[in-house]
Amino acid sequence: MSSTIMLVMTTVGALEDAQRLGRAAIERRGAACVQINEIQSIYRWDGEIQTDREWRVLFKTTAQQCATLESLIKELHPYDLPAIVTVNADAESRFAQWVDGEVQLDDQM
Repeated sequence: MSSTIMLVMTTVGALEDAQRLGRAAIERRGAACVQINEIQSIYRWDGEIQTDREWRVLFKTTAQQCATLESLIKELHPYDLPAIVTVNADAESRFAQWVDGEVQLDDQM
């Protein structure tokens, strides 16, 4: 049996920025888990085709925490126009319960 979690993705130009976003999301309980991968992006910006090395930051969270996580990403993101993409994902029910438990706010927040 599966349950739904949310996958929220963004990209940044430096590993340090990716790590800062990931750590802040975990510390503030916006995400249960964050994965960081080096990627190559090809896109058009100001009329020119760009090819850049970037870092993809994938956050695993709940629907209830998506707005909070998006605000956090916007607050800390170094880009003027950060790509923030959210996807519903089916997850094994015990994993989804773990995600839910990790993003629950407690008295320490």
